[in-house]
Amino acid sequence: MLSIKQQLHALCLADIDERIKSINEAIQFAQASANEETKSIAGDKLETGRAMAQLEIEKNTAQLAESQKLKQLLLQLDPNKTSTIIQSGSLVITNHERFYISIPAGKFTIEDTNYFAISSSSPIAQKLLGLKVEDGFTFNKKDFVIKKIV
Repeated sequence: MLSIKQQLHALCLADIDERIKSINEAIQFAQASANEETKSIAGDKLETGRAMAQLEIEKNTAQLAESQKLKQLLLQLDPNKTSTIIQSGSLVITNHERFYISIPAGKFTIEDTNYFAISSSSPIAQKLLGLKVEDGFTFNKKDFVIKKIV
């Protein structure tokens, strides 16, 4: 049986893999559209269509690079590692929420409990990093206390 942290890690990996797949499909679609423009349109419309397709490809290529970078960051995290101080890869249980400091993947529900996969550069992670169990902090006018670090 996988631990909650291992499950969150696997869910984040599946999320980023799905993002990469979708972006690759969008790039292929834009490329196919550009190729179709070449066959079906002449003159200025051709150039406009090609330029728009090229912009779409460039935008998706940048998103792909960012997603691949996030995947590399995620793969560097060991879901079996524990620490007494919050750092990248920590699962943090507070009096309000549960955070997996990894990549910005959003909310996951495991066994009827919500967990938020967040980037270490997110504002709340910046408040969390370096804290220990029983430390407290305020975020968005809400007082948090660290209950557990996994």
